[in-house]
Amino acid sequence: MRTLHPAISIAAVIAITITTAAAPQNNSAAPSRAQTTPKPAATATFSTSTSASSTSTPGETTAAKLPVRRVILYKTGVGYFEHLGHVRGNESVRIDFTSGQLNDVLQSLTVLDLNGGRISGVNYNSEAPLSERLGTLRLPLEEKTDLSKFYGALRGARLQVRTGATTVTGRLLSVERKTRVSGGTTLEVDLATIVSDSGEVRSVELTPAVSVQLAEPDLTHEVGQYLHLLASVRQQDLRRMTLATEGSGDRQLYVSYISEVPIWKTTYRIVLPRKPGEEPLLQGWAIVDNTVGEDWNNVELSLVAGAPQSFIQQLSQPLYGHRPVVPLSLGAQITPQTHEGAMLGGLAALSGRVFDPSNAVIPNAQLALLSETGEEIGSTNSDAQGNYSFGDLPAGNYRLRVQSPGFKTSMLYGLNLGGGHERAQDISMEIGSNVQTVTVEAGAVSVNTESAMVSTSPGIRAGSGNRLGSGRGIGGTRNSGSPGYASGIGGGIAVNGRSFAGTSALQPAAVSEARSNMLSAAQGLDLGDLFEYKLKDRVTIHKNESSLVPIVQAHVQTEKVSLWNPSLGSARPLRALWLTNSSSLTLDGGSFSVLEDEAFAGEGLMDPVKPGEKRLVSYAADLGVRVDKKTHGEPQRVTKVRIIHGTMIQTSATRQDTIYTARNEDSVQRALLIEHALRPGWNLSSDTPKPEETTATDYRFRLPLGAKATTTLVVSESSAIESRYALTNLDDGQIQVFLQQKSINPEVEAAFRKIVEQKNHIAALDAQLAAIESQQEKIFDDQQRIRENLKSLKGSSEERALTQRYTQQLEDQETQLQKLQAQTTDLQSQRDKAQEALDAMIENLDLDATL
Repeated sequence: MRTLHPAISIAAVIAITITTAAAPQNNSAAPSRAQTTPKPAATATFSTSTSASSTSTPGETTAAKLPVRRVILYKTGVGYFEHLGHVRGNESVRIDFTSGQLNDVLQSLTVLDLNGGRISGVNYNSEAPLSERLGTLRLPLEEKTDLSKFYGALRGARLQVRTGATTVTGRLLSVERKTRVSGGTTLEVDLATIVSDSGEVRSVELTPAVSVQLAEPDLTHEVGQYLHLLASVRQQDLRRMTLATEGSGDRQLYVSYISEVPIWKTTYRIVLPRKPGEEPLLQGWAIVDNTVGEDWNNVELSLVAGAPQSFIQQLSQPLYGHRPVVPLSLGAQITPQTHEGAMLGGLAALSGRVFDPSNAVIPNAQLALLSETGEEIGSTNSDAQGNYSFGDLPAGNYRLRVQSPGFKTSMLYGLNLGGGHERAQDISMEIGSNVQTVTVEAGAVSVNTESAMVSTSPGIRAGSGNRLGSGRGIGGTRNSGSPGYASGIGGGIAVNGRSFAGTSALQPAAVSEARSNMLSAAQGLDLGDLFEYKLKDRVTIHKNESSLVPIVQAHVQTEKVSLWNPSLGSARPLRALWLTNSSSLTLDGGSFSVLEDEAFAGEGLMDPVKPGEKRLVSYAADLGVRVDKKTHGEPQRVTKVRIIHGTMIQTSATRQDTIYTARNEDSVQRALLIEHALRPGWNLSSDTPKPEETTATDYRFRLPLGAKATTTLVVSESSAIESRYALTNLDDGQIQVFLQQKSINPEVEAAFRKIVEQKNHIAALDAQLAAIESQQEKIFDDQQRIRENLKSLKGSSEERALTQRYTQQLEDQETQLQKLQAQTTDLQSQRDKAQEALDAMIENLDLDATL
């Protein structure tokens, strides 16, 4: 169930039954008499005996209407409604809704009998088509029925027919239309055939003098239901909910629910002062529309700014789901299982300030945040203003230990953090020794489990009725006879006993004084992420009417400035107010109008503003100031060189200057705000003026402009780019490039030259090794040739002489290979040592220089 209001616990047993019957049912022992309008053909009266417990006609609602007592409207387009009224005995009450409201009502309805009674049922008329609802009746009647069809549907029913002094009682066999001649005129008449209990069959002509009465209570009830359904067609969009109560004596009945309503709008008036030193006046008005189909007479009205989650489910429409057919299984058993718990709740934060007994801040106090078991989670020190903070904390219970020389150790228990919120917790330390410990229970926020309100006041009890700032219990009364607001409408204005009614010209000073003397019409209250404007007096808004309701009357701090941004596409800045919400109210977003010298100066839009928040709001064009923008850039240059672990890191900077030139043609000085785009990777230079404030996308620079004067603002920015070079790839050409860029100093150049020299030495050794390897490959090839020749000499006449010659050549080559192998071993050892020396030179080279 979705509710946007706190639930109220009442020691009463509540039984709510939602019945989607064709119409509200009457639970009395027997229905009462009801009469229909006489027809031209006959007069039909349907009645039964009346019991002492019921005087209502079956199928008709005679319950009293329950008035609206309290309305809370939300920015999400829903409203919370409270009805409060009196019931006596087993009395029923009704509340009318539209079809569009019904789903919300079914989703959030709360009904309470506050004085020991109980709710026996809640019924409402169905949304099914009339043809379907008529099909639920036992009478075979259609939506459009004449008297003949009606009598035809009563065949077999027990009737009592009176004609003159004769009464015929029995069951209706048929109604036939006959033709007869009377005085030379042919007439069509209806003949009803009645079969009496004794079996006598009689025909009665149904003339206007004949009275027909139903003699069966069940049939009378069915006819009443049929007539009720026909009557409901006239109000197809009306959903009438009937609440049946059971109890004794006079009692109070409380009903609450939410319903879809138009979103209430906010509009402001900012009245700039005429005299120096006076604060501007902010007046806020809410536009409220009553479209729920019921008058709001003398109701308590609250307007809540915020966006609570809300949705619609089609609960009022019957819903059937597809159910699969599952065969029976003899071996099926349910195995117990465990479900994994949550690992991490919403991250929270803890912050506050450390004070001494005289409320002076304590800087550099040591704070340690501990888990519930005493394990240290984190530590910090308070700053010069005594502030401290811990962030990114998982949900849980914590302890806080605070120590400072000359003060007792403070240990706070019961710090419950979580839900993604930041908790504020100030610490007041006692003078003494650190070895002494003061144990303090953290200021807990108590939750009223009866009314679901968060409260820090000890005087608020569960079930007291303190809901959404109302401050009163259910059924409480207040001295208020004002149904609405009519201040300033008609009759003139009286200021300090002086009446200005009927004067031809109204003095501006009188208007300003009257405005200042007005009182705020609403009381503000924070509701977590929401904010409530609760009107101090009751209001009356009739159905299908709208009202302009005052919600804010406060003095605020403003500074009149001119605001320029390149995105405006114009050299003219905007006239704006730098507004600080110095009131205790959260200002809801909406439109505003600016009044200066008691005349319209412009209008604009503003976002929600929290207390103490400072926001810029623009309302007009400043035709007295022009702004020009020019940009100059410098080539990239290396500003820093760092060498570490064989890698040289060069940091290059690009500088760009933006010059803003502003000219004030007015005879009055200006405070100009220039918005300069905040670009990722670009930082303001040290010679640039400090911006007044920084938004997510812009810097805001203040530029004073004298009368008839020209002023210049230079914004210098730099962007850093890093380049990396591996020293193992150094050569003379690369060193020459670094020298041209002036990115290395002479000391680094000498080190680089040694590295290149060592690399060249290693390259020479590698060349000698390659030459020896080439000689060895040639000898191996020649030996292979000799061996092939020896194989071909077998059996020839030259075999002996050539064999000796080739054998000698092989011996000489083997001797040469041994010498070459020895040279290779020696050169490889030299190369390894040279490489080790090069690696050491590169690794040990360290530099961090700013150019």
